[in-house]
Amino acid sequence: MPGKIEARLKELGIDLPVAAAPAGNYVPYVVSGRLVFVAGQITLADGKPQFLGKLGREFAVEEGQQAARLCAINIVSQLKAACGGDLDRVVRIVKLGGFVNCVPEFIDQPKVINGASDLIVQIFGEAGKHARAAVGAPSLPLGVAVEIDAVAEIA
Repeated sequence: MPGKIEARLKELGIDLPVAAAPAGNYVPYVVSGRLVFVAGQITLADGKPQFLGKLGREFAVEEGQQAARLCAINIVSQLKAACGGDLDRVVRIVKLGGFVNCVPEFIDQPKVINGASDLIVQIFGEAGKHARAAVGAPSLPLGVAVEIDAVAEIA
């Protein structure tokens, strides 16, 4: 029988991808006590980077929100792996750190990262409300528009 979070994902029409392997000398997540630290997740879909370019040049805020949403889906995939497949073990999403590849004059990083924050709250409800940072970056890995890392508490 699927858990509460798996049922919510199904309601939202989200099929989680297999958690991506790291692209370098690091691990995709670390469990320390009851905290899971998820490495930065980029806009990968089917193993291919999506949303290549900068906010304020190639992409508008709405497209950036879609990119951030994709990062959030990848974060949830990593959390599922960290929880041995049981997302109901997630007690709280503690923090998201959002990085937006943007032109220097772009100032709507928080609006972009809302694409991830909104989805996390849709998935986890009250336990999904988190602290957050949303900052601009001159470039991100593989030229993606958004990267987001996360900290979660698990049972």
